[in-house]
Amino acid sequence: MAAEPIDDNPAGLAPDHRDFVTALATGLQVIRAFDAEHPRMTLSEVAAQTGMNRAKARRFLLTLHGLGYVRRQDRYFELAPRTLQLGYAFLSANNYQAVIRQHLEHITEVTGESSSMGVLQGSSVIYVARSAAPHRLMTIALSVGTHLPAATTSMGRMLLAMLEPDALSKMLRDMPLETYTPRTVTDVDKLRAHIDEAREQGYCVVDQELESGLRSLAVPVYNMHGSLLGAINISTNAARVDKKTLMQRFLPLLQKTCREIASQVN
Repeated sequence: MAAEPIDDNPAGLAPDHRDFVTALATGLQVIRAFDAEHPRMTLSEVAAQTGMNRAKARRFLLTLHGLGYVRRQDRYFELAPRTLQLGYAFLSANNYQAVIRQHLEHITEVTGESSSMGVLQGSSVIYVARSAAPHRLMTIALSVGTHLPAATTSMGRMLLAMLEPDALSKMLRDMPLETYTPRTVTDVDKLRAHIDEAREQGYCVVDQELESGLRSLAVPVYNMHGSLLGAINISTNAARVDKKTLMQRFLPLLQKTCREIASQVN
């Protein structure tokens, strides 16, 4: 079943629409500027990260500080724990998370590998549930809320494959394709071919395109009504898990897990 992307503008409002609240959009942009690579920033760094001038960035930072979403120490700003309430609101509204998490933990227990669930947000895949293996696979720490480029991740490509053709074409036209390793696919036609292949076969493998040594397999996951929930994956080390194991052992496990989730989640 095809699905529309989950993006920052789900109602389809253009920024110049009379109902579009620019101040709200800008405030959320400032919050999203803080990530694993930028946990603490000065005013100038926030301005550069968001493309705002210093005066505008200062007003929004001070407003967020006043609301308790940002805290300040000397020249530096960072997100305050209150921002977690935004994530908790999503988790509370999607009560399937507990079910998903149990299944991901079972995958990790059986395989010894990390397993995650992600949804599409613009040109990124955002992690909404995760079970981490003891060994670390990536240079960055992955957790719920992490954003990664959809074009170079197995969950991202699998979710792109679920889009309607026109939506996918528009997404690929606007999507930045960056090179992360010598294996990264940056040609749009080749990327489209990989996405089409994922749609046809019902699973997606991305081999060392985001980081050297990182190999990942993803499948789409639905609820009992056939609505797309997202994609779940297993991430492995290419030197430890060969493709034969990935396809003969891990793929059936992921597919079985998706059937179980579909039988349990409304």
